[in-house]
Amino acid sequence: MPETVDCRGLSCPEPVIQARQALQQASGGTVTVVVSNTVARDNVSRAAKSMGWQVAVEEDGDDFKLSISK
Repeated sequence: MPETVDCRGLSCPEPVIQARQALQQASGGTVTVVVSNTVARDNVSRAAKSMGWQVAVEEDGDDFKLSISK
């Protein structure tokens, strides 16, 4: 079952820290991270890619939904 990390309203680096923790605990599959600003979107995407994960970004109203998978 995919895990969802809700980081809406948080300022960096908190979304990156929470996303990294979720990715380190995940054994694969998909982790969804929801953020509310472009800076967090870009930073979480960069961090996930540096850990070897693939990132797909979808706009969801005012938020961004990042589907991060191995």
